[in-house]
Amino acid sequence: MHSTIAIDVSASPDLVFALARDVTRWERLLPHYARSRAVETRADGSLVVDFIARRPLPLIGVTGVALPVTWRARTWNEPATNILRFVHVAGATKGMDVSWHIQPAGDGCHVSIDHDFRPRIAPFAAFVDRAFTRPIAGRTLATFKALAESLAATTAAEHVP
Repeated sequence: MHSTIAIDVSASPDLVFALARDVTRWERLLPHYARSRAVETRADGSLVVDFIARRPLPLIGVTGVALPVTWRARTWNEPATNILRFVHVAGATKGMDVSWHIQPAGDGCHVSIDHDFRPRIAPFAAFVDRAFTRPIAGRTLATFKALAESLAATTAAEHVP
């Protein structure tokens, strides 16, 4: 199954890439991430990272209830093209291939995340996409958008005479 989620950001592609490229900082930048820690550095410079994100559960009358979602991925980035790459190497989503594309658009950029997941049981991919991938990736994009736009506005305000 292939899915894409995207957002437009009123900040430069380079700023968004600079914020997102160091995935080991995600646990400090993204409130829904509990962990993003490197467990291995490969010879090619890629990292193997353990991630834990919190997936809020919409329970009637209950707030703050979240399911921890864990995965391990080999990750690297391509600065020349503002691309982030992830290949899930363990867990329920083993084999998922993820690419972030951060491209210029208007006065800012367009950020898209492509997920390609082909588990042995095909319907499992649709369940994972709707129940976990989209909600977590959507929060991740929204948070990076807010961070980047806040930084861009602060920088612009500092340069006003």
